[in-house]
Amino acid sequence: MRSWQAAPASDRRTQVLTELIGHIGSPRFGPAVLDGLQELVPAASWSVYRLGAQPALFLSAARGVPDTTRDCWRAYLSGPHRGDRSFVQASDAVDHAPLLCHLTADEAPEEHRTKVYEAHGMAERVSVAQTQEDGGVFAINFYRHGHQRAFSDAALDSFGALAPALLALVRKHMALARPDGSAVAEVCAPDMDARLRNLCPALTERERAVCVRLLRGMTQDGIASDLGLALPTVKTYRNRAFARLGIHFRNELFARVLSA
Repeated sequence: MRSWQAAPASDRRTQVLTELIGHIGSPRFGPAVLDGLQELVPAASWSVYRLGAQPALFLSAARGVPDTTRDCWRAYLSGPHRGDRSFVQASDAVDHAPLLCHLTADEAPEEHRTKVYEAHGMAERVSVAQTQEDGGVFAINFYRHGHQRAFSDAALDSFGALAPALLALVRKHMALARPDGSAVAEVCAPDMDARLRNLCPALTERERAVCVRLLRGMTQDGIASDLGLALPTVKTYRNRAFARLGIHFRNELFARVLSA
């Protein structure tokens, strides 16, 4: 028999990943990722979301700045997501291979730049994206804000080296973490729709569609844009759905669906 002490990881990237493994499934996972990567990828905020027919925000956090990540997501879904072509190549990737993407605010379309980047003080984004089986795109994004220096080549290289492991870590965290009233990360859209059907069979397809998007954090303006409806029509579907469910507020919708 042999026994010996494990040598500490000498590479900083390996050390960071080792530290983050300990936060998987913890409520501190989001902030821990930002803190842990500061030396390598000095971002002030980050987000994990899915784009496509069923958009959803899974994780987000900020460091050293007010946390407006959810406001940013809602602004993105209000229209800019339709013109965002930065993840197109990920959709075309063979065998769902991860794609790295680097975008500065100046490179974003005007609506995207104005509503998302300038409105929330962001200047640059580096992402890893991967196509899902349903055709949607799963993306992990780190944002540099205006008070920070531009991402260096070394930072982009580090992100590229860490990206595959980050994808695995984030997916494992999402599988272990439990959803709460402020996030529906672990409840996918088909599951939410099924829960709504079981919870209240009287809900129409459109009423469920509006409720699912409310659960994803979308604004009523964003829902109108996504479904191609007028805003008053979205409000009508929302009010009818809430009346059938016997609730009055979005947080009550979260509570009913997530406990179903």
